[in-house]
Amino acid sequence: MTNFAARRAGRREWTAFTVLLLPLLLVSMDVSVLYFAIPSITRELDPTATQQLWIFDSYAFALAGLLITMGSLGDRIGRRKLLLIGAAAFGLASVGAAYATSAEMLIAARVLLGVGGATLMPSTLGLVRNLFQDDKQRGQAIGIWSGAMAGGIALGSVMSGLILDHFWWGSVFLVNVPAMLLLLALVPVLVPEFKDPAPGRFDLLGVPLSMAAVLPVVYGLKEIAAEGFAPVPLGCLAAGLVFGAVFVRRQLTRDDAMIGRDLFRGRGFAAGVAFNTIAAFVMMGSAYFTTQYLQSVLGMGTLEAALWSLAPSLAVGAAAPASTALGQKYGRPVVIAGGFATGAAGFTLLALTGTDSLWLLLAGAAVLAGGIVAVMSLVSDMALSSAPAEKAGSAASVLETGSEFGGALGMALLGSLGTAVYRSDLADAQPAVRETLGGAAAAARQIGGRAGEGVLAAAREAFVHGMHTASYGAIALLLVAAVIAATRVRRTGAAPTADPGPDQTTVALAN
Repeated sequence: MTNFAARRAGRREWTAFTVLLLPLLLVSMDVSVLYFAIPSITRELDPTATQQLWIFDSYAFALAGLLITMGSLGDRIGRRKLLLIGAAAFGLASVGAAYATSAEMLIAARVLLGVGGATLMPSTLGLVRNLFQDDKQRGQAIGIWSGAMAGGIALGSVMSGLILDHFWWGSVFLVNVPAMLLLLALVPVLVPEFKDPAPGRFDLLGVPLSMAAVLPVVYGLKEIAAEGFAPVPLGCLAAGLVFGAVFVRRQLTRDDAMIGRDLFRGRGFAAGVAFNTIAAFVMMGSAYFTTQYLQSVLGMGTLEAALWSLAPSLAVGAAAPASTALGQKYGRPVVIAGGFATGAAGFTLLALTGTDSLWLLLAGAAVLAGGIVAVMSLVSDMALSSAPAEKAGSAASVLETGSEFGGALGMALLGSLGTAVYRSDLADAQPAVRETLGGAAAAARQIGGRAGEGVLAAAREAFVHGMHTASYGAIALLLVAAVIAATRVRRTGAAPTADPGPDQTTVALAN
């Protein structure tokens, strides 16, 4: 096979990459930016309990439901063009959210933000795949990309708390506008256009089918995480799986499929998506416990808890670039397995925490985050480099949809496991105490005195016990993933690519 010298990225490409980090940070920050704003929103807009939930969740649902559609659309019309359209929509929706005069208007603006976010995420990652043809440079860029995405979620809540100390609640959305204007000005100058030269017709029926597959599953998992197993969320899961089967069958039988069969010809793609889903599962599952631990077990205020939660992000910043260098030196299978094992070590520290173990909790969260972000960096590069370059947008959308599923599933399953242990330990307590740790804290305040302190202490012990049990489950999963990565992953030839470059070496599951 003929070898070509891969064109190395220069200052222009790295500058363009820096600009592409802007939408990534903003999209990830918008997941958590409302944590501090919701009390002010409640006073100003007076939403019902259901409307308040939708103010939070409508963004994530729109984002998850449209990732596949937007990834496929970007491959057809051009990833840069879709990025610019999404940036304009995201900026306008941010203004609409900032000046919303009713709960309904804010929910609609959050939906539009989710639509814009769904265009931005696969477009940015797809463009990174095209900007960096050299394997080493692409790995470095994707490592930085993964770290920025993970750090943005933590940064969003802290930033909103600091802004709201000085401005009204709508200001947390207006932060997006200057960044989007900068993006609209610089992207046409710095970022070249990339698209599939022969995309075929757009699968219009695939759009509602993909949404019908994704949204009920994500909704069902979120409800299970919040309320436990019940008929409605279980029914949503079943409906989503049925639509998912129909969608997959359609993709396998059409030449103009939204997710082309050629994506999976490089078997590193399927492995990368699977490992990335597992990584998101344990990352979001751990966040379910650590955030509650800081606030409800240690009794921190929301801003104080958010500031402490930034500490593990330092490990994330170091892990992503380090994993890229180690992967190039020792091979991806070894480092992916090591990342999963490091994540298991982090959960082991969480399993050793007591009811007053701030530093042990932060150490566990940092070790866990460092290992899992290392995995996410390598498997994202593994998946994208094994997919055809002309399908980079679709590949990125599948990767990120897997992350959405994994995160929702982690919160649902690990959260449900911890909740089951909590309720079992407090089986003889009153219903308000037995339901949630927050309910126990409210009940303890009503009871007062030493009796109230005893109720709260028992509830905190039960919560920590539940966190320990969930940690054991996560440790088992991570160790299995580490063994699979170390023993069932091998080097093989890459999928066909339209980029002129050398014969690429990717990682794929062995037969």
